[in-house]
Amino acid sequence: MKLCVLTLGCRTNQAESQNIETSALNSGYQLVDINDNPDVCVINTCTVTSKADKESRLLIRKALQKSGRIIATGCYAEINKQLNGLHTEKLTIVSNSDKDNITKLLAKESSNSNIVKNISKYRIRPNVKVQAGCDFSCSYCSIPAARGNSKSVPVYNVINEILNYNSMGFNEIVLTGTHLGSYGTDLNPKLSLAQLIKTILNKTDIRRIRLSSIEVNEVNNELVELLEESRVCKYLHIPLQSGDNNVLKNMNRCYDFNKYYSITTVLLKRFSDLSLGTDIIAGFPSEDHKAFQNTVNLVDSINFSYLHIFPYSDRNGTKAALMKQQNSSLTIKERVRVLRDMGNIKKESFIKNKLGQVFSVVIEDNNSDNFQGTTHNNIKVKLLNYTGAKIGSIVDVLLTEYSEGMAVGIPV
Repeated sequence: MKLCVLTLGCRTNQAESQNIETSALNSGYQLVDINDNPDVCVINTCTVTSKADKESRLLIRKALQKSGRIIATGCYAEINKQLNGLHTEKLTIVSNSDKDNITKLLAKESSNSNIVKNISKYRIRPNVKVQAGCDFSCSYCSIPAARGNSKSVPVYNVINEILNYNSMGFNEIVLTGTHLGSYGTDLNPKLSLAQLIKTILNKTDIRRIRLSSIEVNEVNNELVELLEESRVCKYLHIPLQSGDNNVLKNMNRCYDFNKYYSITTVLLKRFSDLSLGTDIIAGFPSEDHKAFQNTVNLVDSINFSYLHIFPYSDRNGTKAALMKQQNSSLTIKERVRVLRDMGNIKKESFIKNKLGQVFSVVIEDNNSDNFQGTTHNNIKVKLLNYTGAKIGSIVDVLLTEYSEGMAVGIPV
């Protein structure tokens, strides 16, 4: 049977879709594109913005035309369980809490058990979900309603998944979760993200461990010390959302801009190779011109390597949707443009500052005879006129030039 898995949104969704694909492959399914008329199409939806809602519905509509059966899951399907206008006998909705049951459902539909150990069937840097859900209540976010409270994956399960990827020849995994920094607070006995990383270092041989996203309040001394480990990637994604204290308060974020600036500048001074990325919401209600300029000034003062800019989007049921001082779509669009332009400049500066240095690169793709990969500190690298790489392997590369958002390198 042919299966298509379509994924929108966060790394947690990506990790869950990965597990669905793995289960399907091991049950004898053939993974295909949606245009190949699959027997079953699983759509892992997202509701982080109105654009994500629209994309989720478009994928479901397309799947209804192309696929024999559709399973819709993820946060959009969770929040909008009726899926008005889309319900047919072909469509099944599976809640986030029951998402693991999709693998059991697929296994029942196929009697073929053919364990797959082919690295080419997977993402080269697989996401390992260690946590899902969130105990925070940011005023703009509907994800807690879709995911529920924080729930951690037991250490034993995390280690076994990484050992499996290790045995298949993968060299890097990405630890991911809805609120990664809260890992272990619900376990008995309680654990921390740093303790989990230490266990991974001790019990597996995986060569690179990357963190997806972590809140600034959760960057503690224990975690910072682990960045000294050669197997832990010098890469942190720490959401800022706004550089204005009044806006941060209205967002119900648990820090101010001084704390964010202090922690990130200390990190950047301590680790010269550190790649620091962030999320920013442009045009949040109550963000007037002065508040936006405070964000611009703070971003300008921190050596980010990239910016992920979200235009503010109303989410039904959130406090932000009811706030006064809503910004116009034109204002939001212009602020997004300003911040994305700043992000492009910072990304170029970060990469150019690393030219002339040698970095280890995980080879991810062979596009038009040019291998591409990613350094430990998140620089995308193109290897020109190089044919000796194996997908998934690690190659030492001298970065020689900057080109169109990437570095160009020569293997050494």
